[in-house]
Amino acid sequence: MDGNGRWAKKRLLPRVVGHKRGVDAVREVARAARDMGLEALTLYAFSSENWKRPADEIADLMGLLKAFIRSDLQELIDNNARLRIIGDYHGLAPDIVELVEDAMARTAANTGTTLAIALNYGSQQEIARAAARAAAKGAITPEAIEAELYTADLPPLDLLIRTSGEVRLSNFLLWQAAYAEMWFTDVLWPDFTPEHLRQALDQFSTRERRFGGR
Repeated sequence: MDGNGRWAKKRLLPRVVGHKRGVDAVREVARAARDMGLEALTLYAFSSENWKRPADEIADLMGLLKAFIRSDLQELIDNNARLRIIGDYHGLAPDIVELVEDAMARTAANTGTTLAIALNYGSQQEIARAAARAAAKGAITPEAIEAELYTADLPPLDLLIRTSGEVRLSNFLLWQAAYAEMWFTDVLWPDFTPEHLRQALDQFSTRERRFGGR
């Protein structure tokens, strides 16, 4: 979900305004994913590298995260959606850890769309952690590593979307994206709508996926 800062800069607004509009986009796209019947939607909200940002911006992002969970948790429950957090979220402030763990517990039995939010997440760190945990149990195989990933209980990644015109993965779901289809758009995240999601899915449906075969 890239482009919040640039969206605000283009309008001569503080970056936090862009992040707030980004949360609005999250809400609309998550609802659309549910309505479209997607099994899971994973959103890259805060990377392990984002700690390099100014302290006030980090505080704004964490405040928006808490506000989103508090305001939208009941809607997730009412719509049978499950909330998952991937990443080392225990490295966040204790009040955030308590909030996300309560939200996950309250939606754990839901069977509709899974909304996974990546917090304090970095894919290289995830793979290293998974390999170490696999080695502690025995042989290191792709299957053993995959079983130790944060996403082990999520469905395979089919489509990866990157907004804002950047054409890179930025340490997001590197293992999971091995055979995923990718869709890049110049649209900044605050302007990303359910229609853009539909366009991505429509293009995805036309692609021939061979997974290394002929």
